[in-house]
Amino acid sequence: QDQLVESGGGLVQPGGSLRLSCAASGRTLSNYAMAWFRQAPGKEREFVAAIRWNDGTTYYAGSVKGRFTISRDKAKNTVYLQMGSLKPEDTAAYYCAAGVNRGSLYSTASYDYWGQGTQVTVSS
Repeated sequence: QDQLVESGGGLVQPGGSLRLSCAASGRTLSNYAMAWFRQAPGKEREFVAAIRWNDGTTYYAGSVKGRFTISRDKAKNTVYLQMGSLKPEDTAAYYCAAGVNRGSLYSTASYDYWGQGTQVTVSS
């Protein structure tokens, strides 16, 4: 069964760091793109970052570029989101997604599989 399981969320102070993990099981990820999206209460789910599994090309939303880093470990079938210089506006549920390379990587419609989400709260 295809499954994405996120971990690593929590409460952090402004300026702090967190690393999210997303472990994929049930399929190989060749020709896939993996991404992180986030959704705050009352807002639409928005793109955060993506990585092409095969060549490691990365993409970022303007609001997180320079603060967040997406990476993958092929041996562990896991994608990571290293988040730094966190701000209160980064507070959201963060979702991992996987999709065959097609369409815009910035769109939720390009992803077929989603994790259950992990909460990140940035507050003093």
